[in-house]
Amino acid sequence: MERKPKNIFTQGPVDPVFVGNSIAKHATKMDIGGHSIFLGQIRSDEIEGKRVAAIDYTTYEGMALETMHRIREDIFAKYPLSCMHVHHSLGIVPAGAISLFVFTSAPHRKEAIAACAELVERIKAELPVWGKEIFEDDSYQWKQNQ
Repeated sequence: MERKPKNIFTQGPVDPVFVGNSIAKHATKMDIGGHSIFLGQIRSDEIEGKRVAAIDYTTYEGMALETMHRIREDIFAKYPLSCMHVHHSLGIVPAGAISLFVFTSAPHRKEAIAACAELVERIKAELPVWGKEIFEDDSYQWKQNQ
């Protein structure tokens, strides 16, 4: 079944209440035996004596959504998932806040965990999203994905 591209982007941080509500909505899905969740949080790294206060995310949205759709289809083809949710921040996300929420569900835990791990790695490697680290003194540098 061909799925339609979904908009994965949200302005600012991913709200923890949204994360909790997303999890709660799955209680009625009786074919799910395991979930795997990844939450990417902004670190307040110290770089050359300066502390990161936030990251400002930007993207080419059309290209990013096409890329995410391809990744999504690949993961659904490889793993027997019941569902998959990806939410990525755009704009400014302060240190301590969530910028990436990946949630996979499957009949069995191993598939949910493996799919989630591969999905996160592919998002980090392939999705055209860039982050500018904003320091406490308002200077900045482009972030290197790790």
